[in-house]
Amino acid sequence: MPKRTDIKKILIIGSGPIVISQACEFDYSGTQACKALKEEGYQVVLLNSNPATIMTDPQLADATYIEPINVNVLDKIIEKEKPDAILPTLGGQTALNTAMKAVEQGVLKKHKVKLIGAEYEVIKKAENRKDFKKAIEKLGLGLPKSGLAYSIKEAKEILKEIKLPVIIRSSFTLGGTGGSIAHTEEEFLEMARIGLHSSMIGEILIEESILGWKEYELELMRDSKDNVVIVCSIENFDPMGIHTGDSITVAPAQTLSDLEYQEMRDAALAIIREIGVECGGSNIQFAICPKTGRMVVVEMNPRVSRSSALASKATGFPIAKFAAKLAVGFSLDQIRNDITKETPACFEPSIDYCVVKIPRFTFEKFPEAKDVLGISMKSVGETMAIGRNFKEALQKGLRGLEIGHCGLDSKLDYRRISEDKINLRLEEPNASRIFYIKYALQKGYSIEKINKLTGIDPWFIDNISQIVELEQELKQNKENISRELLLKAKQFGFSDSQLALISGSTEEKIRKTREKEKIEATFKLVDTCAAEFKAYTPYYYSSYELEDEVKTSDKKKIMILGSGPNRIGQGIEFDYCCCHASFALRKMGYETIMVNSNPETVSTDYDTSDKLYFEPLTLEDVMNIINKEKPEGVIVQFGGQTPLNLAKRLEKLGAPIIGTSVSSIEKAENRDQFSKLVKKIGIKQPECSFAVSDQEALTAAEKIGFPVVVRPSYVLGGRAMKIVYDRESLKEFINKAIDVSPEHPILIDKFLEGAVEVDVDAVSDGEKTVVAGIMEHVEEAGIHSGDSACVLPPYTLDEKILNKIREYTYMISKELKVIGLLNIQFALKEKSIYVLEVNPRASRTVPFVSKTTGVPLAKIAAKVMAGASLEEAGLIREKKVNHVAV
Repeated sequence: MPKRTDIKKILIIGSGPIVISQACEFDYSGTQACKALKEEGYQVVLLNSNPATIMTDPQLADATYIEPINVNVLDKIIEKEKPDAILPTLGGQTALNTAMKAVEQGVLKKHKVKLIGAEYEVIKKAENRKDFKKAIEKLGLGLPKSGLAYSIKEAKEILKEIKLPVIIRSSFTLGGTGGSIAHTEEEFLEMARIGLHSSMIGEILIEESILGWKEYELELMRDSKDNVVIVCSIENFDPMGIHTGDSITVAPAQTLSDLEYQEMRDAALAIIREIGVECGGSNIQFAICPKTGRMVVVEMNPRVSRSSALASKATGFPIAKFAAKLAVGFSLDQIRNDITKETPACFEPSIDYCVVKIPRFTFEKFPEAKDVLGISMKSVGETMAIGRNFKEALQKGLRGLEIGHCGLDSKLDYRRISEDKINLRLEEPNASRIFYIKYALQKGYSIEKINKLTGIDPWFIDNISQIVELEQELKQNKENISRELLLKAKQFGFSDSQLALISGSTEEKIRKTREKEKIEATFKLVDTCAAEFKAYTPYYYSSYELEDEVKTSDKKKIMILGSGPNRIGQGIEFDYCCCHASFALRKMGYETIMVNSNPETVSTDYDTSDKLYFEPLTLEDVMNIINKEKPEGVIVQFGGQTPLNLAKRLEKLGAPIIGTSVSSIEKAENRDQFSKLVKKIGIKQPECSFAVSDQEALTAAEKIGFPVVVRPSYVLGGRAMKIVYDRESLKEFINKAIDVSPEHPILIDKFLEGAVEVDVDAVSDGEKTVVAGIMEHVEEAGIHSGDSACVLPPYTLDEKILNKIREYTYMISKELKVIGLLNIQFALKEKSIYVLEVNPRASRTVPFVSKTTGVPLAKIAAKVMAGASLEEAGLIREKKVNHVAV
């Protein structure tokens, strides 16, 4: 079919603010869709309220509305823009639910607007538990025993038929919201109430427990000609009972027999046809009983999902882009795969490597929260790793999490952990279970015993056992590790720092031994077709094999280090900065090289940079790429704290870091040096001190006077930072802080009660500094800037104060010799201005200031880092705004 000509203007609904279970994967899918539709000549209108996304960049759509996502706003935008169609399948559950309500309230009918990508009836059939159950039963496929309830009374009746434990699922929610597992009648009644309240239509599904069954997902696409492709099979490492967003997942599926896979595939094809998804991507989840082989259908998403982003990055098959093209009438055989340029989109991807996704949790931010996992999602981000086998990909993924592990290493001595503790951590799904599997194997637990306690397939446990056995062999031969053993360790995903821990050596010595033995990382292409066709898009992962598939050019190159997995304190706003840097530098004629491990982001899209390395952001992995590519410059300013923490060691190994110097970054990050700098230029700072012991901290706090702010050095997002009001609280803090940042002193600052906090973003070329935005916090100082509402322009500060803030910004920028971005936090108390913190890097507020003022700060910063002046980069003075942004 040719593309539709009855449609000229399309409105895309985004996913709004990031929430657990609806993160930047929808920025990725929305950005892909905008680009794909514009490519085909359609006018694109976008509704989204998230300032940190690439999707809401003004040049991406023809008209962008930064507005709340609800039917009332949608109605007004349709009235003004008069689009011909709405595409709701790329903005997560938010977009889908808003579109459904708009249909039900007659808004689309009133404006004669079509829904494309998925019909109303199709969405209803897939999302409504009752309709979906009916459709699956009609196909004769298995389902868990279940019943639908709309009241507590009905829920009690169903419980008589389905015995405890049961699973409760809400209709039309995201990330398992309102979903839970009930083991007792008391739990059941409480959870049923929550589930009914969470559902958009007051409906819950009460389902027999299939906890411990194996869980799989298939990513599919179907077009209007009834072509269907299975893009990717994904297997959950963790069994049923853990939300798939909280589970380690593996692609392609590893433990299915060919017969089981074909049966699942046939079922998926039948489901997508029965539900009626005609033009787009879908995700179908299955469960298989490990004892009997019984297969049941769990649920379906008739839209692009979190798993679609993972499947796209794992295979190089851009699901969101193709879904947008299918929505406007193309068929799969008419769309070319961008990576091979030869194979059509109806050619199913085939991959000759293993992909592992590992979720990242932030339980340390919530001391009262238990790190026990269930069917309601809790992870805040994820990392993806690619290897030639599961062992390699798993270990790369664990070090890519950036949680202090350099692979499947041991933070604890297994001999000191009781069997009771190990049994509990194996039985109870939790964020550390993968490491407790290792401790159990070291204790001598059999694969069968671990399988019985966890429900994890023996194949996965056996692979972990092989890692543990090789570690033991390395320990036994640590005085003289042979070349063969070292190569095998690298092929099993062991990092140099992990090998250093095992052998009692240093990372540097291990690297030198490797180089001497000519054991060096080789890079492989992600090519969608297991190398059957030539790949044109340079998208790489590392391994330790003979053949290297990287083609290096003689062009001037700049490498950008990304921000790794999302976490509280380091989110999508840093990815936005990395993407902008790449766009700007490409325009300047540089070959851009992106290094990142986050599958949810636009930065890891195959066409954002000239080259993409999907690798963990560790010293070893980054240096492997630098040695291969030999870039003229490496940018560490845009990826948050992750690249900054590597900067000093990278420079020491010869990495050409551009922009603000590493010594200046050190001056700002190191509190002692920073205090001296502030004193030197005569700016006030809250009285502060440093301590490396309990006694020093107590003496300093009493001298300064409680309350004090205490924090470790070199952390992001206020991690482990606290306001303490007495000696006891301070002692408690010190014990935890030593674990967070043991090699750096604890900082103790006088807490300014009742102060107004101000954030400043600026950019400098080393000679001239321009303030881009002065933001006033709505909450008083004491609430982290990432948790405080802020307003631009500032609303209570007079021009005299603002000029003083500008003057201080120029002084600090000059003293630190800033080249690129600079963020400073000030506090105002009783007409005095205090400097709280200086970050010579991209900050969380850069996208907000850029969208508010219309000045693309990250692009300008990238240009000055590459040698342009501010004037050449297009920024001469601070831009005044006549509107208010919050």
